Amino acid sequence: HLIEFTVEAGRPDSITKEKLEVLRKHKINRISINPQTMQQKTLDLIGRRHTVEDVVSIYEMARELGFDNINMDLIAGLPGETVEDMEDTLAKIKALSPDNLTVHSLAIKRASKLNQLEEFKCSASQEKERAAILEEMIVMAQDAAKEMGMTPYYLYRQKNIAGSFENVGYAKVDKAGIYNILIMEEKQSIIAAGAGASTKIVLKEPIPMPGSKKRKMTHLIRVENVKAIDAYIERIDEMIERKGEWLWR
Repeated sequence: HLIEFTVEAGRPDSITKEKLEVLRKHKINRISINPQTMQQKTLDLIGRRHTVEDVVSIYEMARELGFDNINMDLIAGLPGETVEDMEDTLAKIKALSPDNLTVHSLAIKRASKLNQLEEFKCSASQEKERAAILEEMIVMAQDAAKEMGMTPYYLYRQKNIAGSFENVGYAKVDKAGIYNILIMEEKQSIIAAGAGASTKIVLKEPIPMPGSKKRKMTHLIRVENVKAIDAYIERIDEMIERKGEWLWR
């Protein structure tokens, strides 16, 4: 009865024909292949192990195996990239013609390799210039998506996102990611398994917000799993019980 069964196939260097065949066998009807950029110099700089050629060959392999709903992720504002680089990346993506395109505005995590790059550190004036370039890239991506017959269907923001922009998902008709819509609208419970995973439980009736001194009400409960693998394994029963406290309300 599933309407959508999505798998994050991931970066091209982690995808094999055997994995794709298993996904097809189990009726997965939507996958995401994430190039992030189609500029080899940038992939090398940010430590990605796949090549531009890998992206193309894996994408074509997925099409040959019958996948008819493929999402691709791009990141606008990667270090050293120019507007011309983004134009070239979008041209390569248009040649492939994915069904979904998610355009992320660069968000730097504290522990990421990008945060350590000297060439990515800049002054306030340079930051302003970078934001202007990022804005132009985002507009270009929007135009490219339109040319591919896509329209925007969801957006969200992350912490530390460059220029206070958003991440936007575009899709062709009847190809929008249902999960993406439901999780943004917070109308769907998401049960997460694994170290560091975050469960989101939508309650039937609002309750006083846990831990709040003032009587604030909430209909949404988040339950975070511990991040350390060894601790997660040792405390697995606790992780399950913490979710169960809310699931039956």
